[in-house]
Amino acid sequence: MVFDGAGLVIIGDVVGSRASERSAAWLRSLRDELDAAYGDDRLAPFEFTQGDELQGLLRPSADPFEAVVRAGLRADRMPMRWVIAFGRIDPGSGPATQRSGPAFVAARELVAVGRRQRVPLVARTGDALSDELLDGVAPVLGRIVDELTDRQRAVARLILVDGLRQAEAATRLGIKPPTVSVAAERAWVREIAGLRAACAGIVRLGIERAGAT
Repeated sequence: MVFDGAGLVIIGDVVGSRASERSAAWLRSLRDELDAAYGDDRLAPFEFTQGDELQGLLRPSADPFEAVVRAGLRADRMPMRWVIAFGRIDPGSGPATQRSGPAFVAARELVAVGRRQRVPLVARTGDALSDELLDGVAPVLGRIVDELTDRQRAVARLILVDGLRQAEAATRLGIKPPTVSVAAERAWVREIAGLRAACAGIVRLGIERAGAT
């Protein structure tokens, strides 16, 4: 059961953005990609702030980790620190940067936690058991995606985001299938998919448990 007036707040904070002149263009491009990818799963459009944060508001049934994977596997990626928080949201309209409510307050607090602990991905549902599990799993997903090489990232994106088979990815990249197979293994493609699914499942469980209380 999910109570009304709730949503998933997602914030992506560009790491070291003050030293980069391309963060605004990067965030604009990522915003457009995520708006298209989530479509009707959005409760508000994605938008970014002058402080180089991308903010989104999703339906409780959405997979917020898709944003993390899509951003991390882009060829032009910038290092980001992500937080995801489920909770009540106030009525309103406009992009996520103009919305408010307890879920946004919780997300802001998590941004501070992520920065202080240097954790690439923090997620909370409000359910203690689920959040304990997320503390152990979510950062691993963030770190694996962050540590890929350019070749591994290109292969992983074609498979995990574009949905191509390894042979199709090889054709797209103009390389031999065995090379793609090796890159996919070294990119932990199966593990990324599994961790994303696990994190999304834990969030769904946490939302159900939070909504039942």
